Amino acid sequence: MGMHTDAHIVWDWNGTLFHDVDAVIGATNAAFAELGLEPLTLERYRELYCVPVPKFYERLMGRLPSGAEWELMDATFHRYYSEHRVRCALAEGVAELLARWSAAGRSQSILSMYGHDDLVPLVRGFGIESHFIRVDGRAGPSGGGKSEHMVRHLGALTGVDPTHTVVIGDAADDALAARHVGAGAVLYTGGSHSRASLEAVGVPVVDTLAEAVVEAERLAG
Repeated sequence: MGMHTDAHIVWDWNGTLFHDVDAVIGATNAAFAELGLEPLTLERYRELYCVPVPKFYERLMGRLPSGAEWELMDATFHRYYSEHRVRCALAEGVAELLARWSAAGRSQSILSMYGHDDLVPLVRGFGIESHFIRVDGRAGPSGGGKSEHMVRHLGALTGVDPTHTVVIGDAADDALAARHVGAGAVLYTGGSHSRASLEAVGVPVVDTLAEAVVEAERLAG
């Protein structure tokens, strides 16, 4: 795709570019119901959510789920999510933000822990694929963190300098992955974490993706 020497954004997908929080909460509660756990509100979910995901379940159950319990809950989550994601849309203003960043000659990519084979057609279906020099989803088992995936993702990008790269996501793990590769991070409150839990990470926290892009430009400059 050519050399890019200006600021680069690595976007998260779920809960960031893709506003799917309602489907995620529904899928989480469907998974909890398999073990007789009480459903969560959005506020409670944002207070407790963390990765790796089994640790999130431990916060609710008082123990880590067994292997069989994890497999059951994971399968239930993904089945429910796949059925309900069709009602979800891009976050407000995403198409315009992506187009404006590209028009300025800057590069951007997606790194998500959503399955790669599901992610790529979903991005394509929204008509925004051309804005990204690379789209990477998860290739292995679900439930883990993003740091090592970020190493591979940036390593596959030509002409992208981590010191001029900013990760925009909705989870503390996005900032940890950015720190792991020497990149900056901006965290967005529209997804999986509460503002308080995001602010504890020590990076800029914003309420809109438009603010996130302004911060990314400042950090990567």
